[in-house]
Amino acid sequence: MNAPDTIQPRMQPFLAATADFAGAKDSARAFLERCIADLDAWEPKIGAFVALNLAAARTAADHSTERWRAGKPLSPIDGMPIGIKDIIETIDMPTENGSPLFAGFQGNRDAASVAALREAGAVIVGKTVTTEFAWMHPRATRNPWDLTRTPGGSSSGSAAAVAVGAISVGIGTQVFGSIVRPASFCGCFGFKPTIGAINRGGSHDALSQSTHGPLAASLPEAWQVAYEISRRAGGDPGFPGLCGPSTCPTPSKPRRLAVLETDGWAVAAAAAKEVFAEASARLKSAGVTLVSREESETIAAVEDAIHDARELSHNIIAWESRWPLNTYRARDASKLSQPMHDLSVRAEAMTLDDYRRDIKERDRRRAVYQALAAEFDACVTLSAPGAAPVGLDWTGDPAFVIPGSMLGVPAISLPVLRDGGLPLGLQLLGFADTDAALFSTAGGVLALLRQG
Repeated sequence: MNAPDTIQPRMQPFLAATADFAGAKDSARAFLERCIADLDAWEPKIGAFVALNLAAARTAADHSTERWRAGKPLSPIDGMPIGIKDIIETIDMPTENGSPLFAGFQGNRDAASVAALREAGAVIVGKTVTTEFAWMHPRATRNPWDLTRTPGGSSSGSAAAVAVGAISVGIGTQVFGSIVRPASFCGCFGFKPTIGAINRGGSHDALSQSTHGPLAASLPEAWQVAYEISRRAGGDPGFPGLCGPSTCPTPSKPRRLAVLETDGWAVAAAAAKEVFAEASARLKSAGVTLVSREESETIAAVEDAIHDARELSHNIIAWESRWPLNTYRARDASKLSQPMHDLSVRAEAMTLDDYRRDIKERDRRRAVYQALAAEFDACVTLSAPGAAPVGLDWTGDPAFVIPGSMLGVPAISLPVLRDGGLPLGLQLLGFADTDAALFSTAGGVLALLRQG
């Protein structure tokens, strides 16, 4: 097999392969072995995993093979190789949160999403690398498209592992830009659901803007995994869970898309702006109406509402992180990175009244954004300012993805753009609890941009 630095990453979509699982042409076990071969080839270079349980994965794949042969799969994702971000608990592997404070920590339970995946027959391959507590301090994962570059974060390992075909889907989380941005940098599909759509029980991401979501080898895979989790575990307490059909929504060409520059436009690379303009022109030539802030007062109001989303989100996250950060500092402050200390200091400088003001302001901004739903199928923008930056000490600028997190709306990154030959995602944002409609629009956009 060629060395990973001489070949391009190649994803392995699972759903299309299942058509051959009923007979002798293919099987869930054979599919897993193909993934393990890619894992063996790439993992020494990219470092996407912190723990593996291949023996259990092979056993699970064998059981899945038997079910498919008998015509009784537990779900469409029965046998799918999946990686779990290492802030989400798994009963058979440690959950170390990207922190030396949690080295070897065993929660002795599966998180709600992991339990649901197992019930659906998914094959849990291992735990994927996260930044420290899914925040800013990166670990050692490398971008498979260029080993000198970051894969993004905080779902670093999930994105890199999907990109090289080691797994078909990686479960990630996003509170700033931790699904959409690494999907963009690594060239896979990323889906951040509406806030509350996926049950986060047993996961160390209790922040009010955080959500679980898949980084996937295909758009249907992203939907199917999220659907199967929500069907069995529901959403967060008090939320209705992911709403939509049992298979990926049918693609539909959008009529009108709102173009959002966000604060990211000021820092976007010239090449990124150029390929975005080219994609926009192709959509327009296909009959899609794109409207910008210069042409719509409603969009202009939204651009104002999402301006400085980073600062508002940072304040909210800081207050909500006051606990457990205060207990971590008391336990062993030397094992926390400087970004975690900075977040703790920010939290300690805030009051409850500050937090109340901030969430009230967030609600106001969400209402301004919701007004777009009456006029547009979705919003479109970049997933990142450009290709993944060189260096492993930073996960990249989240300016384009923070607005979707602050607004709590579904967002999808489509791997359809290139910046200097490297992946760059096109981001679509929908409206709260209309994730299925966003998938339909995303499928339509994907088809139009892949024509020819």
